[in-house]
Amino acid sequence: MGIRTLETDYLIVGAGASGMAFADSLLTDSDAHVVIVDRRDAPGGHWNDAYPFVRLHQPAAYYGVNSLPLGSETIDRFGMNEGFYAQASAPEIRAYYERVMNERLLPSGRVQYYPMCEYAGRHRFVSRLSGQEYEVKVRRKEVDGRYLEPSIPLTYAPPFEVSPGVRCVPPNDLPRVTERADGYVVIGAGKTSADTCVWLLTHGVPPADIRWIKPREIAYLNRAYAQGGELVGSLYEGFSLQLEAAAQASSVDDLFARLAAARQTLQVDESVAPTMYTAATISVAEVNALRRIPSVVRLGRVRRIDRDRIVLDEGSIATSPRHVHIHCAAPGLTVAPGVPVFTPDRVVLQPVRAGLVPFNAALVGFVEATRSDPAVQNALCPPNPMPDVPLDWAKGMLISMNADRSWSQEPDIASWLERSRLNISRGLKARTGDPQVQQARTRLKANVASGIQNLMQIVARASG
Repeated sequence: MGIRTLETDYLIVGAGASGMAFADSLLTDSDAHVVIVDRRDAPGGHWNDAYPFVRLHQPAAYYGVNSLPLGSETIDRFGMNEGFYAQASAPEIRAYYERVMNERLLPSGRVQYYPMCEYAGRHRFVSRLSGQEYEVKVRRKEVDGRYLEPSIPLTYAPPFEVSPGVRCVPPNDLPRVTERADGYVVIGAGKTSADTCVWLLTHGVPPADIRWIKPREIAYLNRAYAQGGELVGSLYEGFSLQLEAAAQASSVDDLFARLAAARQTLQVDESVAPTMYTAATISVAEVNALRRIPSVVRLGRVRRIDRDRIVLDEGSIATSPRHVHIHCAAPGLTVAPGVPVFTPDRVVLQPVRAGLVPFNAALVGFVEATRSDPAVQNALCPPNPMPDVPLDWAKGMLISMNADRSWSQEPDIASWLERSRLNISRGLKARTGDPQVQQARTRLKANVASGIQNLMQIVARASG
């Protein structure tokens, strides 16, 4: 079995949300040919391994690729997401990316897709099934869609010891539980652990039967201010309230206290200063449900689970073999340093506007298709690293605002933003007469300059 040679303009490594959105932009805005390589057997990246009850934290209407809608642009009328644009479940997202590949990318005749293949570097990859080796002659660039690949519980081993006889499972296994446990121990402080707790509660588990081990307290974004479409005025209002808080804050802690007071961020436990921020959104209904759990353990990280006790950094608590321990302690989104998005022969997909992974990848694809100078491209697309701590909110806001200002000065990008399905702020210009938008604009004018200056000072002091 010899080495097979392929030739293409772009070699995209990773068929996840970023790689797919980038490829879709290239097809729309250039005549490029693409080879996509992925080690999984289906497109969609980590969604193939996600726990079945996970839902998008953002409206489905602004996720995926530009050319194909995901779900319907409707507002939920019941449940934890009532009043907000519909989210999408993991099965829906997996089916969606199959459609993107089979109805959009492959029928174009300009995309070749190689699933179940491991990328070996230097434009080479190998089939995980047959062992067939491939070498790709790349006319333009290699595209790294894995730089910020998330780690999730199903594929990430627990970062603690688990003794024999202990029942420790990822959230994926919960729907397959067949007998009642003495209790459920949820391990982790991020959105996965919150989702797991909400799932247990909505399935009738008494709050007293849940023990939540939280080594950190997370500050969430209030989902009410992360909406587009008919509700885009609330998005703009939220942005103005955030800049007002930024203009008045004296430190990172004070900034987050002000964001909380303006209902821009939400915490399950408001008595604890947040030490974690990942840009995840949550609804007030979910927060209220989580506050029903009386047993919250704040003894640091889990080190070991024995049959009768859980050993943590700062003590231990009792457990038993009849408890189900749920591992939600995977790192989640990769917190990696920002690197140049564009070089002469490579693209490293990263956020530019904070959050909104598919939107950013689609924008990078448009910039790659319409500009050839890496210096110009990088000026338009400065990397905005994934957040992990509250200070990262301030850093991300500054980078996002600088990028948005640059985009507004480029007519073709401004036009692209208005027609991009993935752009959550699309349509805001048409609502200039809305009193909510007018009030937000007045607040922004009063605070934007001082807010930016103050954020820069806060970041400098905290980083120095």
